[in-house]
Amino acid sequence: MKAVTAFSPANISCIFSIVENKNPAKKGSLGVGFTVNKGVTVSIKKIKNKATISFNNKKIKFPTVETIVKKLNKNNENLEIRIKSQLPLSCGFGISGASALAAAYALNKLLNLKKSKRELAKIAHIAEVENKTGLGDVVNQYYGGFLIKFKPSFEFVVKRLSINNKKIHYRIFSKLDTKKIITNKKIKNRINKAGIDSLKKIKLLKKQPLNKIIKISKEFSIESGLLKSSKNSKNFLGHKKSQSDFFVDKNIIRLIDKIEKNNGNASMIMLGNAVFSDKRFKGSKELKIVNKGAGLL
Repeated sequence: MKAVTAFSPANISCIFSIVENKNPAKKGSLGVGFTVNKGVTVSIKKIKNKATISFNNKKIKFPTVETIVKKLNKNNENLEIRIKSQLPLSCGFGISGASALAAAYALNKLLNLKKSKRELAKIAHIAEVENKTGLGDVVNQYYGGFLIKFKPSFEFVVKRLSINNKKIHYRIFSKLDTKKIITNKKIKNRINKAGIDSLKKIKLLKKQPLNKIIKISKEFSIESGLLKSSKNSKNFLGHKKSQSDFFVDKNIIRLIDKIEKNNGNASMIMLGNAVFSDKRFKGSKELKIVNKGAGLL
């Protein structure tokens, strides 16, 4: 049988605050983020052999996508799921959410489930929450664009800013474990306070240009404890760094300082050991902010 293919854009989160609930359908986040011109394609077809999932041609275990399959593949069809991504997992680009959403769209078409895009997006959001791989990427990927969530992500209510086709420059240093961060109570409390404060600052702006949002994003990354200020000798949450911890790479702090000295604006990508900026810098790669959301190809 012919494969069905869907695409979802990657998403960069700038600011977030966690909205807790024991019910995964009512857990999510507030925050600011944007989709870009690169992302994930998921191709799915029925096969006679054992079901497989591959990511950029390598077979992997992908719990978030596996959850989508369990929720939608009620007849237990053997499926071959091929995920192709232009950006890496666990680096702050919402690739788990993008893969889940694109997989949901493709399965809906392949299995003739006749669910709406919004229903499928909510299922993908729940899959992310259940697997602790994300809290708000899916809603952004559903709509596409530069979005502010003043209401919890599970409500799928957003405000789109008129920031489109702007170039963003980024550099990845290493992966960061989202699950370790969003399940740590002490870290969550500090993130939530900083996130709410940052959203209030953005709401008070008469205009909400990219450079000001990036500046507030950097303030959030420091106030949340996720990023150590160059003026603060303490490490993440005041602890000593060890190789087993999930602290932000010190190169990020140095790079942000360097970009700012060169009249640019930069911050940490949430959640990844990575930097994004409105100005090109040495070693950077380029993305573009786009309004296009996920859909079938």
